[in-house]
Amino acid sequence: MKRLFRNARIYDGTGAPAFRGDVLTENDRILLVGPDLSRETADETVDLDGKSLAPGFIDAHSHNDWFALREDALPFFAPFIRQGITTFVSGNCGISAVGYDKDGPHKELLGAGLFFFPQGRDDHGCLNDYFAQVDGRMPCNLAVLAGHCTSRAAASGSVNRALTPEEEAHMLALLERELQQGAAGVSLGLMYDPGLYAQLPELKKVAALCAKYDRPLTVHPRANSAVSMSYPELLGRSHLLRAVDELREIALETKCKLHYSHAIFVGRRSFKDKDEFVKIVDELQAAGVDIMFDIYNELLGVSVITVILPAWYQAMTPQERKKPLNRLKLSVLVYASSLLLGFGFKDIQVAYIGKGFEKYEGKTVHEIAKEEGLSDLNAYLMLCEKSEFKGRVNMGPYTTPEIISAFEHDPRCLYMTDAWVEDYGVQNPAIYDCFPKFLRDSLLGSGDTMENTIRRMTGATADRFQLRDRGYIRPGCHADLTVFDEEAIKAAVPDQEKSFGIERVYINGAEVLCGEALNREALKTSGRALRIG
Repeated sequence: MKRLFRNARIYDGTGAPAFRGDVLTENDRILLVGPDLSRETADETVDLDGKSLAPGFIDAHSHNDWFALREDALPFFAPFIRQGITTFVSGNCGISAVGYDKDGPHKELLGAGLFFFPQGRDDHGCLNDYFAQVDGRMPCNLAVLAGHCTSRAAASGSVNRALTPEEEAHMLALLERELQQGAAGVSLGLMYDPGLYAQLPELKKVAALCAKYDRPLTVHPRANSAVSMSYPELLGRSHLLRAVDELREIALETKCKLHYSHAIFVGRRSFKDKDEFVKIVDELQAAGVDIMFDIYNELLGVSVITVILPAWYQAMTPQERKKPLNRLKLSVLVYASSLLLGFGFKDIQVAYIGKGFEKYEGKTVHEIAKEEGLSDLNAYLMLCEKSEFKGRVNMGPYTTPEIISAFEHDPRCLYMTDAWVEDYGVQNPAIYDCFPKFLRDSLLGSGDTMENTIRRMTGATADRFQLRDRGYIRPGCHADLTVFDEEAIKAAVPDQEKSFGIERVYINGAEVLCGEALNREALKTSGRALRIG
């Protein structure tokens, strides 16, 4: 089928100036791009009347590899499609749905407590088998990173020690298998079990694999805040910067492509670290390291409820937790951490505790404490226990509008959501309008030019992760296209739990969104598995 798009303002993904023109597609490919293709024959003509046409947006940091396995995956992709997103780089933060032994032990540890296999869909293990399950059976395109947490758990379970030579060899073999089968890189999650137990020698070997296959190493660092539970000392060098120091050593020694995940600064006392973070990025780039990072356009983020709870307290029995000395020690530590972070219980909103506890959803820990007649700390511990230490929270501030604006002007910065649709509770707001907000920033002057903004969410991301023939409007590329209305985007009020300004979306030539209507039939088969190499 041939489809002709006419009279569009075209952003081609290169960062070059937009131009008025036409695009002709045939089936899943772009056939022609030009100023006037009116003489070309087509089965369908779409007159865009000056609306903007861009390559389909690419989410540079996603976890939708877990949700592509759902029998009905569309509810987990639909909000992103409404943002204009057609492709995801998934398997981030060390937590991929691939990279384990199909018949091996420790499957209960895969997903790090955040993600879970649907019933009967954990029998793939490797990327080849995973892609065979999802290719042409999911709504959007999907590239997958090999997760270090997944492969470490598969090789050794959850162990707070250096791996044995046999365990390490097994883990590295699993990661290399995924790279050979087309993984987009390897991801580290150094705040998640068991990745948090990995030390420098192990991480350097993982990075060397990425260098060997010329794929990025994406990293959720050990700390995103000035103070964290990853380091024992509360004073001294910011924990966030110590975590970046570790990555600097890894990158300089291995020469891997380093990709820093979600450049955030959790807690008001962490904002000052932004300038030194950029300085380190500059120094690494000057030393020849291919370094980039990504951001979302939100001031808060999603985390597990235990994010400020020390591991030693969680490991105690219920009886030990109630001992006055342990409570006093915890209280002092949490209070000191709160002061050093510029972050408190008023900043932690409950997203989900569990069935039967819906009354807490959408409220801050401080608000719940007042309702229950408890101290903030005791209310927090009560919520942790009711959720069996598995609750979910939305918390902030993770960044500022000023930091987002500065990063929007940095060519090393890519755009992403780091969001997924939850079955229950309050959703991460990034599922609704994160990408349109980047467009809005450009139009209102706080972001970069529209050409550069579109490049960050299309061609630059495709280049970074070697997504062949994606991210550009040019002949031969796949027909992933997003149509948006710049005037509607400028006039919109964001953060209303809905997208704005996105009018049409095409994935591999199939029209999947027109206005508010999703083409549910087309979305059953529109997404492709993207194999790298």
